[in-house]
Parts: sequence; structure tokens; C-alpha cells
Amino acid sequence: MPRPIDPNPNSNPNPDHPTDSPDSPSPSRAPSRRALLGGLAGAAALAATQWTPAGLIPAAEAAASPTPPNFPAGITLGVRQYRNWSGEMHADDVWTAVPAHAADVVVLANWAHANGYRLRPRGMSHNWSPILIPDGADTTHTLLVDTTQQLTALTINPGSPTTVTVETGCTVEQLLTSLEDAGRGMIATTAPGKLSVGGVLAIGAHGSGIPTSAETLPLGGTYGTLSNLVLSLTAVVWEQSAGAYVLKTFRRDDPEIGPFLVHLGRAFVTEVTLQTNANQRLRCQNFYHDQIGTLLGPPGGSGQQLADYLRDSGRVEVIWFPFTTVPWLKVWSVAPSKPWVSTEIDSPYPYTFANFVTADQAKFLADLATGNVGGTEVFTNAEMAVVGSGLIVTWTWDIWGWAKNTQLFVEPTTLRIHEGGWAVLTTRANVQRVLNEFFVQYTGLLAAYKANGQYPCNSPIELRVTGVDRASEVVVPNAVEPTLSAARPRPDHPEWDTVVWLDVATLPGTPTNHDFYQRMDVWIWANYTGNYACVRPEWSKGWAYGLGGAWTDTAAVTGRIPNAFRTGLPTTGNFDAARATLNKYDPARVFANPFLDVLLP
Repeated sequence: MPRPIDPNPNSNPNPDHPTDSPDSPSPSRAPSRRALLGGLAGAAALAATQWTPAGLIPAAEAAASPTPPNFPAGITLGVRQYRNWSGEMHADDVWTAVPAHAADVVVLANWAHANGYRLRPRGMSHNWSPILIPDGADTTHTLLVDTTQQLTALTINPGSPTTVTVETGCTVEQLLTSLEDAGRGMIATTAPGKLSVGGVLAIGAHGSGIPTSAETLPLGGTYGTLSNLVLSLTAVVWEQSAGAYVLKTFRRDDPEIGPFLVHLGRAFVTEVTLQTNANQRLRCQNFYHDQIGTLLGPPGGSGQQLADYLRDSGRVEVIWFPFTTVPWLKVWSVAPSKPWVSTEIDSPYPYTFANFVTADQAKFLADLATGNVGGTEVFTNAEMAVVGSGLIVTWTWDIWGWAKNTQLFVEPTTLRIHEGGWAVLTTRANVQRVLNEFFVQYTGLLAAYKANGQYPCNSPIELRVTGVDRASEVVVPNAVEPTLSAARPRPDHPEWDTVVWLDVATLPGTPTNHDFYQRMDVWIWANYTGNYACVRPEWSKGWAYGLGGAWTDTAAVTGRIPNAFRTGLPTTGNFDAARATLNKYDPARVFANPFLDVLLP
């Protein structure tokens, strides 16, 4: 049975963290105006500028000081701002290098080791968690290394299957476009395309998709994360015999590759070779008529449920705003020929109505900045109305085309939100149960806050379903699983073949959201246990919620999070083994930051 909701949002979800801490909002007291404005400043400012960060300021023109000493000649150096996706992580005037080749990264690593600096690989900064630069961190001895300018080479390698060798600064969109031109693709991919390949592999990014009963795995495909596509990778590592950092290539059957497949920024990977499958034509039907209570109802309930859509198509995504009645439901199916009712598309990002900041959204942000949450229900219903009308106006309720064109739909110009993310590993037969229990808890807790005049969430939940990272789906014999992947199988529960990804969003700085997320976090980890399921963090999102928000529960960061990669796993390939391998190849912790020093000491 699921754990019941706590009907009193003023009670303490975690006795180790008293709710009356002056440093954090609680349901019984709104956050200070100063804290609220601080939380919203990034969101409002970046929304107004369409989220374009300042570019690189050449070192000769930079006001930042001191200049990194003894900096290697021939490598571009400058200063830039860092902002993560939601604007909650930021740092100004960070020294940044732009390597032209992987060999330049080796030079930078050895320079950093000799001069007391740390290197942080910068991709497209579409990340929530503090694995790159924690908010407020001292960056005086940090050097960002921008991979997106020149470390973008890509080569298609014909074979069975065809593979692709790509440098990690290349974007997912660029990669998929090149693959499409060669008749290749992936079964599923991320919703944003402007992500770096290195970034998505560092956190085990995923799409949405499991096979139908009539579907067989195409050669070179995987129903797991993108990290499960890696056949080999090249990383900058410390070589003890040389007393220096060097480039080293790990192949997928190398026992030491596991921690590098999802390394959380604790390594610097410069190039990967990925397996690919024959490209597929996909139909994406966008539904706006299912009642959310029916779609996510208890297993065996009446009406069309998400499990029914999964059975028939295998590829679904639910986007649902709180306090509304119907979700935006995407259902993909393999369709070699165009259905006559479908609109053919030949480029990604078809939902133009979802990729800009509207005047209503800007007004709601302004209201939040004053602590006014009274318009939340009007706002969320207006957001869903935009989806319903937008699908009609843009003729995108039923689209068909090459896989990437139907799967990539989030652009950098969309409204930025905070997202908490959890991966629930379970059986396919239990997917509906997982979703229903989550929905009941989420809506029940929201109702309890609403009764107190509080609205901690004003943005959608997003639900996706994938397979696990099966070594058997890799074309290399004796392939090693990604050690720290949230979708890694549990050998003690081979029946757990499915991952349900639960994402909960709100606008940064929304009053009482920290407390709400902490309660959801505690409930999720307590509910999905035993022989039923287990929970792991979605690394790129919010997790380990404390009174200060995401990633502030140090007990979780050092306890239940690592334990999620110990339980049921062999000691030769668990969290501690991954930590030891990463430390072996970077003993000076050049590729680390203060947060990673706690998570992966």
C-alpha cells in the first residue's frame, strides 16, 4: 500500500530537519521578501533576455582578477558568466578557456594540477544540479573549459551497426542531424536538442520509450539511457607512471569504464563512440482530452490509462499542470508510412507555442516577486489552454517524420523552471501503480497547501518511461553497465525492467516550494521500496531536498543517495567502486568542485 499523505503541511516530514529553521521557508511562514526576490531574480532577468548569457570576454579586456598564473600559450582565455538552466546556479566573471583540440584539455589539466586550479567542463549549461559550479562557490581557482566552440568533430563509421565518433562539445541536435543524413538515429532522445553530448552522458540523460509486444530491438538501439549507447570513450586521466594527465581510451568491455559512462562531472571525457540504429519514422499524437484522474488512476480502473497507451505504443510523455483537469499527452508510435491524417514535419521543435516567454508568464513572474501566489490556478489553466489552442493553430496535434523531428521540442527560449527528478525502478506491470501513487500524493499534498492559501507548484509534472541500461543491448560482448546510471539494472531484482521518471516543476523562488519538495522527496523514497520498486536520483534535476532546497540535505547526499547505488549491486561495481576508480584517475581532484567533494569524496 502507498504511504498516505500528511494532511497537515505544517508537520515536519523529517525529524532530523526542524521546520522552524530561520534559513528556510515553511508552510506556516512565507519566505522573506529578500529570499524570494533572490530566488526569482535569475528567472525574471533571463526570461526578459530570452535566456542568452553573456559571451566570452577576451582576457585582455576582462576586469576580473587575478589572471590565472602561468597560463599555457596558444589556448584562448577569457571571462564569462555561468548560469544554469533555471538561473538558480550562477557565477560571474569565471575564467574560461576554449580548447581547440583534446590535447589542449590535457595541457589545461596539467597546468591546473601545477597551479592549484580546478577544471569544469562547460557544455550548454542545461542542468539544474550543482555538479558543474555550485551556487555561491568560490571560483577564484576554477577554470571553465568551453567544449562547445571547437570540440565538436563528428565522424560516421559505416559498419554493422554503423557507429559515430563525436567530440563531447557537439550538441545532441547536431549529432542527430548528422545521423539522420546517414540514415541512422536513436530509439529515444532528450526533449531539448541544444545539449552537449558530454553533458547528457555525464548525467545519464534519457528520452521516453519501451518496446511494444510486437517490437524487436533494432541493432544498435537501446531502450535505456543515452549512456548505454557508448562503445568507447576517451578521457583525460592521471597516469601515475608519467606523473601527468594524459588521454586514455576505455572500451565498453573494460571493467574501469563503468564510472566514466555517467561520471557526474568527476571526469573530463573528450570523445565518445556511440552505436546507432537504423533511423525510424515516428508518428506523435498529441492528446488533450484524457482526464488526468483517469489517465493516472489506480491499476485496473475504468477508462483509458497510461498503461494502455504504453501497451499499444511504448512511447509516451505526460505534461500536466497542477489545478487543471487534462494533461498534454504525447504518444509516439513507429510508422514507416505517413498516416493520412498526420502532418509531415522535416525539422524539430514543432510546438512553437511552447518555446517563448509570453506576456502572461512575465506578469505571473512579477506577481511572484511580490509574494503574490493568488493567480496560480488561473496561470496554470491558462498554460494548459495555450497547449490546447497551440496544437490546433500550429497543426501539430498529429505529426509524422524522422525520429528526431518528433522528439526534440524544448528550445532555450522556453520559460525556465526548477525541476525535481526521481527515477523509480520497477516492473513494467507496476508502472500504473507507480504513477497513481505519485499522483495521489502530489495532488493531495497540493490540496493541503491550498487549504492554507499556499501554492508551492505552478509548473507541470513530467512523466516518462524507459527501459533499463541492459548490457545485452550493447553490441560489444561483455559490455560493462554504467555504474552510476539511474537506469542501471538491479541484479537482485531482474524483474525490474522499467524506469518511471517523475519530474515535479515550479518557478524558482515560489513561496513554500522548498518545504513542499522536501515532503515529496521524503515520501517518494519511503514509498517505492521492498520487492516493489527502488528510487534513484535523476542526476540533472533536483534531489536531496533539505530546508534550503535541492541538494541541501547533506545526510541524503552522503547517505541514501550513495546507498541507492550500493543496494543489490556487487561491491566490484557499486558506488564505492566508482568513487575509487574516479579518484584513481584524478587523485588531485582537478575535475571536481565543493559539492562533488561531498557526494564523491
